[in-house]
Amino acid sequence: MKESRYFYVPNAAERTELPADEAAHALRVLRLHEGDEIFLMDGDGSFFQAEVSLAASKHCAYRILRQLPQQRAWKGRVHLAVAPTKMMERIEWLVEKATEVGCDEVSFLNCQFSERKVVRTDRIEKIVVAAAKQSRKPWMPVVNEMTPFKDFVTQARTGLKYIAHCYDEIERHDFFTLLQDADPDEEVTALIGPEGDFSVDEVRLAMEHGFIPVSLGTSRLRTETAALAAVMMAHFTKRI
Repeated sequence: MKESRYFYVPNAAERTELPADEAAHALRVLRLHEGDEIFLMDGDGSFFQAEVSLAASKHCAYRILRQLPQQRAWKGRVHLAVAPTKMMERIEWLVEKATEVGCDEVSFLNCQFSERKVVRTDRIEKIVVAAAKQSRKPWMPVVNEMTPFKDFVTQARTGLKYIAHCYDEIERHDFFTLLQDADPDEEVTALIGPEGDFSVDEVRLAMEHGFIPVSLGTSRLRTETAALAAVMMAHFTKRI
């Protein structure tokens, strides 16, 4: 039995042809032909069963057979805001795994102790798409450009807001316990700092704007590990 082939097509119901990069994969790698079955993901909650109606040199047209609306696997929204590590491969790994677990939005923070000031969001988006297709996620996480820490925390945000840090002099609450006691329908925004942590001033600024200081456990975690742990905790407490 052949494995189902999934392609990411934004606004799939309104289009008749795969995007250029997906068409190239369908034609050059998978060598699809007219009449072959495919599945489309619109990134907005629906899959579509379709068949190839035209397989040309650079064009792969399709005919939708039926729409397959999907059910969300978790309540509310999970928003991860993280300071990228110096080694970009570690952040790319994080984004891939966060997408597989379940995440609605990813933001990148430029903090006082950040070692990386630039992120190629176009590359991150490709990783998100690949991970979403592999894990069959009906909703595509939103990827935001890098934002100065101050701008991010001072913007008006709804829902539950948390900042993880390692300073003993600033009281911290257990993140997972707070999530278990919270309304699962609320949006959760979790801030994870760079390898040198947030500065004390950044933690206090976030607290002044409604962010609750939290701990992710007793272990000292690397940035990407802490970020994935936060996503998993949020996801587990919001499962339907």
